[in-house]
Amino acid sequence: MEVRRKGDRILLVKLILGREIFNVISVCAPQVGLDESSKRQFWEDLDEIVQCIPIREKLFIGGDLSGHVGTSRYGFDSVHRGFNFGKRNEPGNSILDFALSYDFILANTWFRKRESHLITFRSGSSVSQINFFLTRKVDRGYCMDCKVVPGESVVTQHKLLILDVQVRRRFRKIKRKLDPKIKAAKRR
Repeated sequence: MEVRRKGDRILLVKLILGREIFNVISVCAPQVGLDESSKRQFWEDLDEIVQCIPIREKLFIGGDLSGHVGTSRYGFDSVHRGFNFGKRNEPGNSILDFALSYDFILANTWFRKRESHLITFRSGSSVSQINFFLTRKVDRGYCMDCKVVPGESVVTQHKLLILDVQVRRRFRKIKRKLDPKIKAAKRR
């Protein structure tokens, strides 16, 4: 296992399971009220880390991306499946643009869930979905489910978001020499 940190907002954990290498990136994007330069720096840092991960390695990005992608798939059909909550905002467009540029999917949007299993952030009467899991389209088959656990809080306002990933085990075939079942006698 290898752990790398990029600033205080991005953490990469590399796991080696058999012959497969899984990269899990934990992120916390700058909040909506912060200046544009810190937001741009976050996306550039994430971009730099993603570019360093070979395509043959599995990649999962999860965390607070501080944007709303909404229920509309318009313009982002290949990354957004439509099972989501709320309306898209400008930081949500940044999330979708990032996903589109790297051929990722937003795993949250690929599984139909009731509203309580979609809401990741609650503050008073305001609810939203700002936490996401992204993965490469080629790794989509590893994702079994993605949901929020409504009763669990990571911190006061954020709900726990879970991505179930199934790691496939590969079995080696053992080649054995078999004696032929029928033996022919030589003719004289």
